[in-house]
Amino acid sequence: MNRIVLENIYIALRAIRGQLLRTSLTVMIIAIGITALIGILTAIDAIKQSINSNFTSMGANTFTIRNKGQNVRIGRGGGKPKTYRSISYAEASRFKEIFSSVATTSVSGLATFSATVKHGSEKSNPNISVFGADENYLLTMGYQLSSGRNFSSIEQQTAANVVIMGGALARNLFKGNIDPIGKTVSIGNNKYLIIGILKEKGASMGFGGDQNCIIPLNNMRQYFSRPDLSYVINVLAPNANLLSVYIGEATGIFRMVRKVDVYDEDNFEIIKSDNLANILIDNIKYVTLAATLIGFITLLGAAVGLMNIMLVAVTERTREIGIRKAIGATNNMIKQQFLTEAIVICQLGGLLGIILGILIGNGISIIVDGGFIIPWIWIIAGIITCYLVGLFAGIYPANKAAKLDPIEALRVE
Repeated sequence: MNRIVLENIYIALRAIRGQLLRTSLTVMIIAIGITALIGILTAIDAIKQSINSNFTSMGANTFTIRNKGQNVRIGRGGGKPKTYRSISYAEASRFKEIFSSVATTSVSGLATFSATVKHGSEKSNPNISVFGADENYLLTMGYQLSSGRNFSSIEQQTAANVVIMGGALARNLFKGNIDPIGKTVSIGNNKYLIIGILKEKGASMGFGGDQNCIIPLNNMRQYFSRPDLSYVINVLAPNANLLSVYIGEATGIFRMVRKVDVYDEDNFEIIKSDNLANILIDNIKYVTLAATLIGFITLLGAAVGLMNIMLVAVTERTREIGIRKAIGATNNMIKQQFLTEAIVICQLGGLLGIILGILIGNGISIIVDGGFIIPWIWIIAGIITCYLVGLFAGIYPANKAAKLDPIEALRVE
């Protein structure tokens, strides 16, 4: 049995070599489908890994209090989400004043996510996020300084025009060995003195902070204030094992600060770093579904093309089929020969697609600062899928070849 299978594979490879251009085009179509499937799914796995890594770096003993209803929403169905009152500066400051005796607490806000930062003739893309933050922000967010210093209390009180800049952003603006500390940059219509540079930790999906700017909280209130601005509170608990206790206490205090009635639901939400990562990962499943669908649609087109090639091959090799039957080949052997040929073509396309998919997926993984991933589950799924596609595309042409009358087949010129 093994000898027959090997012989069929040999005949299939010889037939592929005889129609190399036509077969290569079909192999490429199959490879594109598998590349889309393996590549996108590998990239998604890398993005998930990167998200978990970035939020874990904030620490297992941190949590965030923010306005309810700010969850990331991608493709969600249902009705319009309920809106809640923004967290005001007075409320955030009052909570910090009370809770600072329990845990390290910081208050921050997003000034803009589309700023352009300029220095001389150099300027960034208009996608820089600018945050206003207090002196505890770096600690609660897990940031470290590679050079320079944090904000002083006087700079916070006087709304000084100073900035702490992400490492990648500083590197792009200051070429060569120029030290950014003490230099001036323009953010919007204002000029800011650089006092600190954040240590780079990978700007995966924008969460690393490498492309961000941080300015004093009062400076943000002075120059970037807007009616819908909602402040965010970050808390670094002293004991990770008692995090749920701190969250419970923070909930009670902030309900009091927000004047939430005892029978009303919270009009804010408390999120641990891993919870926010899970929210993002949960939304990525829609991208996974779309990628899988695109891959299978491409493979369906490849299956139709392969079936057409196999039908043409049956017509072109009618005399060969007649000769094989005349010397003793059974209908089942002819059927196996053409099925094997279709499956071999699919597996060649699948192998090429798997290699390209892994390379493309891990290329994206490098961009998002993820690790090298070999998606064994998707590789096995790709091999099985290619086998099924070959079986589907080859079954009808193989049956047609097997049913040919040997006498009539031998008479074909």
